[in-house]
Amino acid sequence: MAGKVKELTSNTFDGFVKEDKVVIDFWAPWCGPCKMMGPIFEEAASDMKDKVKFGKVNVDEGSDLAQRFGVMSIPTIMFFRDGRPVDKVVGVLPKEDLIKKIKEIK
Repeated sequence: MAGKVKELTSNTFDGFVKEDKVVIDFWAPWCGPCKMMGPIFEEAASDMKDKVKFGKVNVDEGSDLAQRFGVMSIPTIMFFRDGRPVDKVVGVLPKEDLIKKIKEIK
């Protein structure tokens, strides 16, 4: 999984986030800002591959997950620690800011 972003579904989500630090990108293929955030998210995944797990949820296919976590706008980046959401950011953010937020996960 190192350096890779895992596509998640309702069936795989809980198992993926249950341990460690995890960053999830809630996105959709038709979303312009999501298309801008995608490469930034991939680069951060590569840079932080030994410290954090990265996953993506397509809100069109995982609308139940978006609803469960109160995702109202995309892209929404959610930060999890041991299965619990601890923070989130809505919109596009620079890679440096994303990495800074990841390092702040307690």
